[in-house]
Amino acid sequence: MSAPAAHRASSPTADWQAERAGPLTGARASAVVMGGPLVLLAGAVASASLVVRALVRRERPPRLAAAGVAATAAYARVVRPWLRTWGTRPGEADKPLAGDETVPDPGVQQTRAITIDAPPEVVWPWLAQLGQDRAGFYSYRWLENLAGCRMPDVRELRPDWQDRRVGQTVPLHPSAGLKLLRFDAGRALTLERWYLALEPDGPARTRLYARSRTPRGAATAGYVLLFELPHFLMERKMLLGIKQRAEHPERQEPR
Repeated sequence: MSAPAAHRASSPTADWQAERAGPLTGARASAVVMGGPLVLLAGAVASASLVVRALVRRERPPRLAAAGVAATAAYARVVRPWLRTWGTRPGEADKPLAGDETVPDPGVQQTRAITIDAPPEVVWPWLAQLGQDRAGFYSYRWLENLAGCRMPDVRELRPDWQDRRVGQTVPLHPSAGLKLLRFDAGRALTLERWYLALEPDGPARTRLYARSRTPRGAATAGYVLLFELPHFLMERKMLLGIKQRAEHPERQEPR
């Protein structure tokens, strides 16, 4: 899934009637989304435990455990700051964006950005038709479908998909979606805890921002430990997918 759907699912509305998902559907999605982070987390905890045990006994820590601790430290100090602000310029990671008001005091914030060689009016139609019920999320479709998303393979703009009503649920999975809070044509698409904003960047270029905010408390810990990494991977691919489509619409005919 291209947005933090797994940690914030909405109920189906009259606009989107989701399938009744059985326990296996939810388990499948959770395994795909959280499987990798859980393995990494288990490895980090095991490595730290072995190193601490060795130090208490005044022994040399096992090499593999020491490497695991070093890798965890490198991820926390180098990799995580990079992935939280991928593509941003100095000052952009914390600049005000339309949608910030939906989570005014976040426990964690992610801001990613990309430059698109096309004006906002060319980029916006691709954002407008985001959703599992429309054009998908332009991300790793094979991985989304492995999680049971049943993501469509749409490569063209459709006039009947260029509008949504505030309050609708934008589906990300047959059993999960995010409520639409703002739909500012040509400017911002705001969902619960996750939003996209466009700003001109010269006469014929656009800066596309993707920001997620998670409330303070247990939700922050759960997001950082289990969803932050997969969210980055899917969102980065989505931004690149939107860039490619907006810059080269002639190549987007459906196969």
